[in-house]
Amino acid sequence: MSLAKRLKRFGLDYYLFLLLGTVVLATLLPASGLGAEIVDQVAYYAVALLFFLYGAKLNTSAIVAGIANWRLQGLVFIFTYVMFPLCGLALAAVLSPWIEEELAIGIVYLSILPSTVQSSIAFTSIARGNVPAAVCAASLSNILGVFLTPALVAMLLHASGDGISLQSLLDIGLQILAPFVAGQVLRPLVGGFISKHGLMTQVVDRGSILIIVYSAFSAGVIAGIWEEVGPTSLTIILLANGLLLAVVMMATWWAGRAAGLDPADRFTLLFCGSKKSLASGLPMANILFAGQAVSMIILPLMLFHQIQLFVCAIIAQRAGHLASERELQAAMLPADARA
Repeated sequence: MSLAKRLKRFGLDYYLFLLLGTVVLATLLPASGLGAEIVDQVAYYAVALLFFLYGAKLNTSAIVAGIANWRLQGLVFIFTYVMFPLCGLALAAVLSPWIEEELAIGIVYLSILPSTVQSSIAFTSIARGNVPAAVCAASLSNILGVFLTPALVAMLLHASGDGISLQSLLDIGLQILAPFVAGQVLRPLVGGFISKHGLMTQVVDRGSILIIVYSAFSAGVIAGIWEEVGPTSLTIILLANGLLLAVVMMATWWAGRAAGLDPADRFTLLFCGSKKSLASGLPMANILFAGQAVSMIILPLMLFHQIQLFVCAIIAQRAGHLASERELQAAMLPADARA
């Protein structure tokens, strides 16, 4: 088995090392002055292109079909925008005496973000979950997040001390929602091409995140982030993120069982209701926390992103393997026994 396949089995791939390498690069060679402005502009348009591709790939009929499963979609919404924020607030309150204020803000911020798109759908598919419902849940989560995340930031964090301005909402809408809608409108023309070239979306997805991380950490290094965040704070954030993910994942699974969802829908709830989007979170943080220590605020999100990929990959692979074994055993039964 190749190294890449071994890493992928445990939720790790070369992207993780690229992400870490980007932080190291920003630490050693931070962008400043005109260079920082150029990086910011490239990041802005890369994110806009990413959400255009999301819109062009999304089959609208999948959303319509998914909405019919209102119990599942309602539970995903509740965990994403109610239960997760409550857990984040509680965790930040407990940890605030031991970590920097910006890191506590970052814990709350990651808890009010929408779900991921690509990885939620991918893990649901691997686990033999309800993929159409996952497409619906992840897409709706990100569309609603354009409005709900800024509203929750204003309500819970009072960003910039004055709440969230109309201009911030317009900026987020122009960078994320408008390209998404444009992609949907142009889907009949470009959807087929984009669907056949999935690697293009992945490159833009990961590339835009790397650029934003480089930009944010460049600003952070210049402002002295590594002088403020020590090993103790990083360890606390890692453990807190692991605890937060474990609590939410267990809660989603048991809530799905209590609601009478079948196993396929429970896996959809598990992956869509417990994951948080780095692709949406980074650009929104740059807008919502302009003038603040963005690199410190997004640090909990970056660490949570890696933990969720690692944990969800293991669970999805295990669930998919068990499903394959059950199918094989069923196929080996005599016809009358299967009947």
